[in-house]
Amino acid sequence: MTITTVAELMTIDPLCVTRDASLKDAHDLMRQKNIRHIPVIEKNGELVGMLTQKIMVAKVMSLMAQFGATALERKEKQQLVADMMATDFAAVTPDQSLKDVASFFVKNRHGCMPVVDENNKLKGILTSSDFVRLAAELLENQ
Repeated sequence: MTITTVAELMTIDPLCVTRDASLKDAHDLMRQKNIRHIPVIEKNGELVGMLTQKIMVAKVMSLMAQFGATALERKEKQQLVADMMATDFAAVTPDQSLKDVASFFVKNRHGCMPVVDENNKLKGILTSSDFVRLAAELLENQ
């Protein structure tokens, strides 16, 4: 098995939200689908941000500390993804070398990288779990 490009390893059509989704919407999606990273896109598919489990946990903990557990759901519904998504993140393209991207992951301790085309339209997501799955397959085939 030879996998050399991002396109060969990435998850195609990842679950996404738009910037006007609520924290509750994103939180529910993460819990129900057991995911840790959610790309934030415009309605035309353009990538505008990333929402990570780390960001979400920090926001939920802040809301709980500020308003208490009983108000959490109401406050989550009022908080927009646009107000907490990361906008300073690295993205990759489908044709990039997996070797180069893997080195970047390790050096920068990233958990995921969105995959975009030349027009910044989301094509997929590459996660640390994708690399672990690849490593497991390679080890199994030794």
